[in-house]
Amino acid sequence: MTLGRRFALGAAIAVLALIAALAVAPELFATHDPLQTEVRAALLPPSAEHLFGTDQSGRDVFSRVVYGAGRSVGIGVLATALAFAVGLAVGSLSGVAPRLVDAAAMRATDILMAFPEFLVALVVVAVLGPGPVNVAIAVTIAAIPVYIRLARAQTRTLRLAEHVEAARILGVAPSLAFTRHVVPGVVGALSVLATIGIGSSILAAAGLSFLGLGPTEPTPEWGLMLAGGRNVLGQAWWISVFPGIAITLTVIAATVLGRTLRARAEGRTR
Repeated sequence: MTLGRRFALGAAIAVLALIAALAVAPELFATHDPLQTEVRAALLPPSAEHLFGTDQSGRDVFSRVVYGAGRSVGIGVLATALAFAVGLAVGSLSGVAPRLVDAAAMRATDILMAFPEFLVALVVVAVLGPGPVNVAIAVTIAAIPVYIRLARAQTRTLRLAEHVEAARILGVAPSLAFTRHVVPGVVGALSVLATIGIGSSILAAAGLSFLGLGPTEPTPEWGLMLAGGRNVLGQAWWISVFPGIAITLTVIAATVLGRTLRARAEGRTR
């Protein structure tokens, strides 16, 4: 790995560690109550008192960004975890299922993959209704097909591997050989994909919140904060810029880490 890639990986890990700390213990970093309003302090620019300025209601933007990490990252992590679990179960079973069952599952997966993930999530939210829980469900459903595809491909490859065949020759039951030797390999491949998927899920959830389909005011959430500052962008740019920077850094850091892990996994495979 080159020095530049090592620096990028270190920076990505540092950013993700900071975001995780903000999500777990926001009270240690916030300087104000994220819900406290003060009309006389509305639309103040960044200063020593308010590091990221204030919004239209006089709420501290820095504190809202800090507390927003928990909700924004939480939705992304939850959606990725659910997509991981469903994709692992459906994809692995499809890889060992009879041909007709496998073909039916893959055609349904192909239909979902034919549309952009954000469009699928938008349709699901339109059916289920707005709200943070429905946003997480929508993002999960949109992400599942990719995990199913990868889990199926890995299952069909690993079930023919030499160590799996050796286990069967030694008398290990097919179901036991599958859970001990095939599933762990599939989990490893999906874990790399999930690292990248967290960033995509956070971005999709923020996009839905920006459209008013996620949490509602006065909840501190990055996508909702972006939407709240769009009408005063020329007058108070900080309301939208700082949550946007938080989203961008988180997505880039997760992508860098995921791609590094994928490159290492592919190197070991070769």
